[in-house]
Amino acid sequence: MLTLPFGSALAQDSYPSRPIRLLVPYAAGGGTDAIARLVAQGAGEKIGQSIIVENNGSAGGNVITAQASTSAPDGYTVLMANQGPMVVNPHLFKNVKVDPLTAFDPVTLITAAPLVVVTPKDSPYKTIKDLVGFGQKNPGKLTYGSAGNGSASHLATVLLAQTAKFDAVHIPYRGAGPALNDLLAGRTDFMVTTVPSVQGLIEGGSVNVLAVTSKDRTKKFPNVPSVAESGWPTYEAAAWYGFVVPKGTPKAVTEKLRDATVAAIKAGIVKERLENEGAEPIGNTPEEFAAMMKTESARWADVIKKAGISID
Repeated sequence: MLTLPFGSALAQDSYPSRPIRLLVPYAAGGGTDAIARLVAQGAGEKIGQSIIVENNGSAGGNVITAQASTSAPDGYTVLMANQGPMVVNPHLFKNVKVDPLTAFDPVTLITAAPLVVVTPKDSPYKTIKDLVGFGQKNPGKLTYGSAGNGSASHLATVLLAQTAKFDAVHIPYRGAGPALNDLLAGRTDFMVTTVPSVQGLIEGGSVNVLAVTSKDRTKKFPNVPSVAESGWPTYEAAAWYGFVVPKGTPKAVTEKLRDATVAAIKAGIVKERLENEGAEPIGNTPEEFAAMMKTESARWADVIKKAGISID
């Protein structure tokens, strides 16, 4: 009778004894993938095993999220969790069969980063008040691109329009890159997007940064106002990233994984790279991460319902 718990404890003590898979619900080369690979390398060095990234962005990340949820709860499968698959897609897609909030055990929230509201350099809208004011007076005349239906860039814009009470036409793209190309060509008027996706354009002077979506100004853009301080104090949106594991993963295993991840993001090149992209390393507890995702799920469910958005 004693052999099973002893064997189980032994397995946890030796964890990890082989490489760990990190499933990323987006294609390679995007912002989420970049952060996943950065943290995977740092955490892998701390825990003493390779963490190998596997990408699959099919169905908005739902395919790989479902795959992760049915993987063995042994610590060798980790899901890169962010707002899309975890707290948006269940309210957006009609055919989501997994409840991410109950199918996984949280490990830690790695980081959260503001998005930025940008316009082409020759745009007549030089401030967030210019943009919103035009949208309020001319319903349906503004157009905006996003990285896709239900993406952080899409929903942050929907929330902005709801909060500031203006209408704009959404044009979804397959990723931030194509959307930014059309923005630069003048085919769309503005975009709310992640900092990594637009950093080169900002540095090159190709776009104007009108506002950040965090509650307060950021160290990355100290001279750029937040949407909240510009007249809409309740507005806040962020792109956030964390690790979760299949439900039932032993607590000792989860703690080892969390300790290695937090150590990686709190110092050295990982911390430096995150901050360079306008992100703040967090590394909270599983309980804090769970509570945050529950709050986020309720918030985005309300936004999606009000906007009448759904995907088959």
